[in-house]
Amino acid sequence: MSESLPWTRAIVVGASSGIGRSIARQLAEGGTNVAAVARREDELSKLATEADGKITPVVHDVRHVDEVPDLFDRLCAALGGLDLVVYAAGVMPRVGPDHYDTESDRFAIDVNVTGAIAWLNQAAGRFAVACSGTIVGLGSMAGERGRKGFPAYGASKAALHSYLESLRNRLAPKGITVVTAKLGFVDTVMTQDRGGVFWLISPDEAAAAVLSGAARGASTVYVPARWRAVSWMVRAIPSRLFRYLPI
Repeated sequence: MSESLPWTRAIVVGASSGIGRSIARQLAEGGTNVAAVARREDELSKLATEADGKITPVVHDVRHVDEVPDLFDRLCAALGGLDLVVYAAGVMPRVGPDHYDTESDRFAIDVNVTGAIAWLNQAAGRFAVACSGTIVGLGSMAGERGRKGFPAYGASKAALHSYLESLRNRLAPKGITVVTAKLGFVDTVMTQDRGGVFWLISPDEAAAAVLSGAARGASTVYVPARWRAVSWMVRAIPSRLFRYLPI
């Protein structure tokens, strides 16, 4: 990013690939000390090597929510404080039109919702005491309506959007910024081999837009911005018509 970033110490959860990796790298390039949290140790090590000492790799599976309180406290101590938390972990299991599998659906909920709540609750509690801080969650345009293509994924992102809005309403009086990033199509493993993809942007472009929006204190950031108009139109379609759309 070319613009200056206001944070000096950050935790990025889901930093081993995709948008989370780009966010961690761009923060480090801007001078922020980053704890990069993810499952894949090898990818985290590569990221840390590229960052000239600004990124500390932390191996953790977000489904292990019992580990979060202690790990969060240890990372804050290691960083010497905390200004920003980004929850970028996310999965979208592939499902067919006649696929109703509770295990894969639960996987999406565990990573996209429960993991986010576990980490962001810790951030909210800490920032509420300090009366400062920024929380960012990576949502999706898929969470705007109940789309038939990916029911559990869409539901997980809708839940994340609602949770982030609730945190925002609770924490805004204390001067804390809570940002919901509503992403369109980004060139990651989630969009590979998928039909109907358009306006595709790179993870670096998405990361820059998310960080820019968070830096200016936006409540909701559409990535790219043209999705704001699409969101309004999608939400305006009556349900009896929406069900016939091939999405």
